[in-house]
Amino acid sequence: MPTHVLTLQCPDRPGIVASISEGLLLLGANIVENAQFGDEATSTFCMRTRFEAPVDQAQEVHSELAPRAEALGADISIRREDDRRRALIMVSTYDHCLLDLFYRWGTGELSVDIPVVVSNHTDLQSTVCHHGVAFEHVPVTAATKPVAEQRLLDLVLRHDIDFVVLARYMQVLSQSLCRELAGRVINIHHSFLPGFKGAKPYHQAWREA
Repeated sequence: MPTHVLTLQCPDRPGIVASISEGLLLLGANIVENAQFGDEATSTFCMRTRFEAPVDQAQEVHSELAPRAEALGADISIRREDDRRRALIMVSTYDHCLLDLFYRWGTGELSVDIPVVVSNHTDLQSTVCHHGVAFEHVPVTAATKPVAEQRLLDLVLRHDIDFVVLARYMQVLSQSLCRELAGRVINIHHSFLPGFKGAKPYHQAWREA
């Protein structure tokens, strides 16, 4: 049976998992993996579910679950697992996060397509090209930041990018860019700039956003 991936986001409330699980059961689906998270600060519930179902097209599954999603006030997305996502990676000069992604990509653990890497420096150009990926140098200064971010958006559109990965990209994205790419940017560098020192830097960043 085809494997599908469901993602959901909605206001937190009782019965979300029960409703979606029941809908999948009625489709004859078997859930093989589920991850969920409730954000207390915003009362938002997020869920990602992998399931097998005797339904070939993701749109058919979506149509069956749409009334349940509407009742929950949920944004829901469903795709076949073999419909690979396209990632744009952003990096500066340190290569360890980029190389880890390339390693997992090369072994098949990271099941995505990586058509392009964007950097504000040229240090890692040869590394990127060695892996058969296009490299785009987009320098950033305070004066050129709006132009640089527009070029990034152009690359996202040109390469049909699904999400952007910040792999030790040492620039702060503007609020307008974050809004434009809302829900499509992942930061895999675990630390924050020195403006958020001490305990709970993520909480500090959230409060000041």
